[in-house]
Amino acid sequence: MCTVIVHVPEDATAAIRVLAVRDEDPARAWDPLGQWWPDLPGVIGVRDTRAGGAWLAADPSASRLAVVLNRADLIDDSLATGSRGHIVLDAAAGRGLSDAPPTHGFNLLTVTPGRARVSMWDGESVRAVDLAPGVHMIAHDDVDDPKTARIVAWHDAFAAPSGDDWIAEWLGALERTTALEPTDDRAIIRDNRPHGYPTLSLLVCAGSVSASGAEVVYGEFDEPGAWNSLQLR
Repeated sequence: MCTVIVHVPEDATAAIRVLAVRDEDPARAWDPLGQWWPDLPGVIGVRDTRAGGAWLAADPSASRLAVVLNRADLIDDSLATGSRGHIVLDAAAGRGLSDAPPTHGFNLLTVTPGRARVSMWDGESVRAVDLAPGVHMIAHDDVDDPKTARIVAWHDAFAAPSGDDWIAEWLGALERTTALEPTDDRAIIRDNRPHGYPTLSLLVCAGSVSASGAEVVYGEFDEPGAWNSLQLR
């Protein structure tokens, strides 16, 4: 139930910007943004302590960033033997995606200089789309999906970044969305328990990718599912 906002500029040499809100069960431990994988030197990410993968990961020197969002599927648990978090690490390391990943469904955003690509796995096939210039939102269905209440409510609230202070601009827009209660299905900062999931919004990452590298910053909410002003670092 995570939410990601992406801006792809008209100028292919300009930086692609990403704002990602993570929803997860607060009882499932995670490690903050850092270098957690000795076999992937230089890769940084937010690690899922249980499975060892990442929700979001980047290789700053290689100008790659990836983040995964859960997607509905009909896959039996016995067949989903892999971790979606390792799909993220593969993407950050520049490795490709198989035609039938052994995981539950996902939307995987991979950003490289001049290109933002979303790969969608629903248990039957992998579909992929390169994002056109503009602002896009991704949640648990397709990109900019009109069936997703928070996308309909807030897509236009996130304007194309106008300068170097783009993180503050988008955090300001994110704060304005919290006029809704976190249990409202249109909310971005969410409490998903009334919708049948034990997940709440826990943290935010912002990333920028261009030919000069990838930069990522991180901040946690003081209380799961509740907004407070963030200083991302």
